Amino acid sequence: MGAAAVALVVSQNPSASQLAQSKFGELETWLLAKATLKMPLHEVEKEEEKRGREVMRLLLQAHLDERGPGDVGPALEVASTDDDGEAVVQRHPEKRTHAREVLTLFGAITASRLAYYAPAAESVHPLDEAAWLPRRMFSYELERRLLVGVVQGPFDEALERIEEFTGIRVSKRSAEDLAREASVDFEAFYAQRAPAPAAETGPILVGSADGKGVPMVKPEEALRVVRPGKGKKANKKRMATVATVYTQQPRVRTPEEVTESLFYEGPRLLRETPAPRAGPEHKRVWASLEQSKDEVLDELTREIAARDPKLEKTLALVVDGERALQNRLAKRQPRGIEILDLLHGTEKLWLAAHCFNKEGSEEAKEWARSRTLLVLQGKVSQVVKGIRQSATKRRLRGSKLKTIKRVTGYLYRNRHRMRYDEYLRQGLPIASGAIEGACKNLVKSRMERSGMRWTIETGEAVLRLRAIYLSGDFDEYWQFHVRQEQQRLYPPGRWRVVAK
Repeated sequence: MGAAAVALVVSQNPSASQLAQSKFGELETWLLAKATLKMPLHEVEKEEEKRGREVMRLLLQAHLDERGPGDVGPALEVASTDDDGEAVVQRHPEKRTHAREVLTLFGAITASRLAYYAPAAESVHPLDEAAWLPRRMFSYELERRLLVGVVQGPFDEALERIEEFTGIRVSKRSAEDLAREASVDFEAFYAQRAPAPAAETGPILVGSADGKGVPMVKPEEALRVVRPGKGKKANKKRMATVATVYTQQPRVRTPEEVTESLFYEGPRLLRETPAPRAGPEHKRVWASLEQSKDEVLDELTREIAARDPKLEKTLALVVDGERALQNRLAKRQPRGIEILDLLHGTEKLWLAAHCFNKEGSEEAKEWARSRTLLVLQGKVSQVVKGIRQSATKRRLRGSKLKTIKRVTGYLYRNRHRMRYDEYLRQGLPIASGAIEGACKNLVKSRMERSGMRWTIETGEAVLRLRAIYLSGDFDEYWQFHVRQEQQRLYPPGRWRVVAK
């Protein structure tokens, strides 16, 4: 149907559907016009998107109009509670029409819905419930796409992207409010979600935790300081506790293979059939600014229990050198095999190597390589003894002796977590790459960009949503969140139709 024919159909008070047909006709006419045919394709594409968005907006408006105003009967009885918590049933006998704007991917539409009214009571709008309208003016799909942008990058970039692709301008404050509201079902979602069946996952279950600093907004009293005192930092970080849980297949290796992978600097020769690498399965990562270490580790414990209810899997607890996390994790999981991240151990060996050899020298490298191999062979105590004896023979003093004492003390204290020969034979992980990656990808890459400062509430919300996103659960969580919010907004059985 051409534009002229469509115009004949449109009455003096055209419906949204008729307007959509008219706009589509105009778009078709414009696309085939001689002037348009001479334009660069990308300019035509951009204008078509703009005009096409208006057609889609009108069609969505027509859909909403077709639903009707939500007239469910002559009157309603609405159940609620009074200030004392007592149940109250109130009749809503009057009807009024209320208009409500909804911002969608295609632009603003208006819901003209019937309100069941009673004095000194909140009106009831059955259409809101039937159409699953959200609490705020933004449609759920617009919210979802905005929040995906928020977990991927800065708020400003997410808002610019939404405005570019939808024409909708959202304030940063509104986006922050949306993030906080969207994250409220985080704990409930993971509490109700059933993990993958234990029989379908690897025999090794890995749990790990760490901490990562997040730059925080200064408290108001700090902002009044014109010039900070000596040694005071421009901003202060708050530690977020990060956790991860996953399963994997065994990856058996020898100490010699691991040492070669750490120290070999020549060209890597490709094997004809490379050995498959055992990677994480069903990995979940999360972090919290609000919760204490104990609360995060309690959640980690619940996740471990859900994934291995019959205690059939080998539980590996990969930790770094922080004693607080080590002790808390071991107390909650006494059956777990504590494993010190190998790189934290080799880092200490390099410090010792530079006490005996010139930094950057081949001698230092060979010293560190030989001790790393011994550590991987399970000979931590011998390495500690040898380092101490060398320090005595060379009569080290001052800072070098302090370094040796610190290194040997660290290795000896963690020797029961450094039985790498046993771990390698069992195919267990010996490095904390998963939790280090979580600290980087979950926290640092999003929360520590230049100039970023966070309040606890907004930082916690973004960490939760980003954790859901990086764990591959965002779409499932969003559906859960929408259902939960609808139940909070419109509790089932809240009203019933009665005679007026």
